[in-house]
Amino acid sequence: MNSNKIMRQFALVLLVGAATQVVAAPASAANLQTLERMLEAQGQSQLQVQRQLDQMSADIDNIRGKVERNSYDIKQMKERQRQLYNDVDQLSRQPVKVTPEVKDVSSVSVATYSKNMNENDAYQNAVNLILKKKDYQGATQAFEAFLTTYPESVYKPNASYWLGQLHFAQNDLVQAAKNFEVVANTKDSSKRADALLKLGVIAERSNDTVKAMAYYTQVEKEYPNSTSAKQAQSALLKLSKH
Repeated sequence: MNSNKIMRQFALVLLVGAATQVVAAPASAANLQTLERMLEAQGQSQLQVQRQLDQMSADIDNIRGKVERNSYDIKQMKERQRQLYNDVDQLSRQPVKVTPEVKDVSSVSVATYSKNMNENDAYQNAVNLILKKKDYQGATQAFEAFLTTYPESVYKPNASYWLGQLHFAQNDLVQAAKNFEVVANTKDSSKRADALLKLGVIAERSNDTVKAMAYYTQVEKEYPNSTSAKQAQSALLKLSKH
């Protein structure tokens, strides 16, 4: 192969290479733009996914908060129910009896019983709604009707106490306090210490710390060796730390 032919072939190769670069350059720019659009779309998609994840996380936190609040409310309700069961158990150990020898109903303590058979039956029926039927709504209505019919009954402190417990278990603090106050004003009631303690608890839940501490102190002072006094001491210690 002579030199002229070699030169012509070399020039042809250079020409083809230049042409290839000219054609390839626009193609590379187009590919780059396409890639940029793809990356931008992917970025937008990732941003949208991240927003959805953030919203899901916020929703989960909100649900978790509601679950925790519900768990706390259920725990409180179970505690009130447990206390009611304990009190009902104590009541079951003191069956209602009739004592014909009672002469003056107004002067006897709340531990004695009425000569009025209708009154005894009405009270016993209300008690049975708690002890036997576990019908707390029915018991509430029965005790309220009993106190309306027999406002001066010897059972008034006990009936008021159980009404207080029933309302307390339903978190009706206003009605609970109203009935516990009746018991607290009955000096010889066997339920007075616990009624005073419950009034302290109600005042504490109502954010009246001064009143709550006054009730707790009264329990501690007037019933120093009772279970109610120990609970009052614990409540006072807790309040003093705040």
